[in-house]
Amino acid sequence: MERKKIGFELLIYENENELSQNDQKLLRDAAKARENAYAPYSKFKVGAAVLLENGEVVIGNNQENASYPSGLCAERVAIFHAGAKYPGVAVKSIAISASSSKHEVGVPAAPCGNCRQSIIEYEQKQNTPISLLLRSEKGPIYKCSSMADILPLAFNSSFLGDS
Repeated sequence: MERKKIGFELLIYENENELSQNDQKLLRDAAKARENAYAPYSKFKVGAAVLLENGEVVIGNNQENASYPSGLCAERVAIFHAGAKYPGVAVKSIAISASSSKHEVGVPAAPCGNCRQSIIEYEQKQNTPISLLLRSEKGPIYKCSSMADILPLAFNSSFLGDS
């Protein structure tokens, strides 16, 4: 038997001023996108801002539906929009901002499993890491350098026999 430990480095910032100007702007873009989320059922609003290699920022927010599985998370709205509008342009980073009108969200919310899988596929396709910035309305800011860090055993096309 072989045993392997999998882990990653998570940077934790106490306030926005510790970040680069680009990261600060991306977090503000995500927070602004969050304000327009359509979340009448969960009351949990999420905004995402995707920074592309060409400098463009594409935003998204969660879009709920009374038929719950029909909604879509902010991260996928943003990254799919980026892929549709700027095909072939690499994604550098994604900022995610979350809040709830039902309770205080004290720690950053990480992407759900579906969003992790969608983002990792873009990372694999472009063969460069996509960094993540995570923030709630209050509390610390989390940053990690790659989606692969938080999804180390990712499913990919090789499992389908396509590689």
